[in-house]
Amino acid sequence: MIELLKLMQERQSVRMPYDTTRLITKKDLLQILEAGRWAPTAHNMQNFELIVVDDEKVLQSIGNIRRPVSETFIRENYKQLSFSEEELLRKKTGILAAMFPPAWRNPEIRLDVNDEDSDLSVQRPLPPCPLFMVIVYDPAKRAPASEGDFLGNISLGCVMENMWLMANSLGISFHIVSSLSSGSVGKEVKSILHIPENLQIAFSCRLGYPVSAQAKYIRVRRDIKDFVSHNNFGSKGVE
Repeated sequence: MIELLKLMQERQSVRMPYDTTRLITKKDLLQILEAGRWAPTAHNMQNFELIVVDDEKVLQSIGNIRRPVSETFIRENYKQLSFSEEELLRKKTGILAAMFPPAWRNPEIRLDVNDEDSDLSVQRPLPPCPLFMVIVYDPAKRAPASEGDFLGNISLGCVMENMWLMANSLGISFHIVSSLSSGSVGKEVKSILHIPENLQIAFSCRLGYPVSAQAKYIRVRRDIKDFVSHNNFGSKGVE
């Protein structure tokens, strides 16, 4: 139990390039997929399909897709930023602004999609990796009486978490990529991978071994007493 909790506490997203010459073994891949297979899903619908990509040409095609940085992302992301470690420790939520390019720390920015050299260029190269996974689902199939398929979305999150924890337990880095899921970008991914029109991309993820050590950064979480009420809402903490 302690080892599982420690694994959860140390789990993180590693966004740097991965070593494309160091492949993930079939044994490790199958363990990650097995963890996803046993994720809890609403009514045991198991409403997901998974595409494993390790072909170099296909990986390159996905990596070359132009991924726009939206003004909406920058404005809404700004609300989650702390501009010092002291501020982040005080808030206990959000992330350090230093993790983003300077131009991404300005909520009033206006994008120039034609400026390829800008920090806000529409071309954001996807860091290389030896293995990429795309998880898709059928939005027409929802959990019973689940408005907006809220339970179905929770189920997809469980699949993500199971695979993430298993990968990390095997020493394999795991990076969720959300920018390939929708809009024109999502259509390009679906075209490259021949994903049926009726299916939508839930999320994608990069797996592999970083080419260099991950830079250390502060991680925060609220204390239990900050988000737990006892017997009635607002009665904070567990006595």
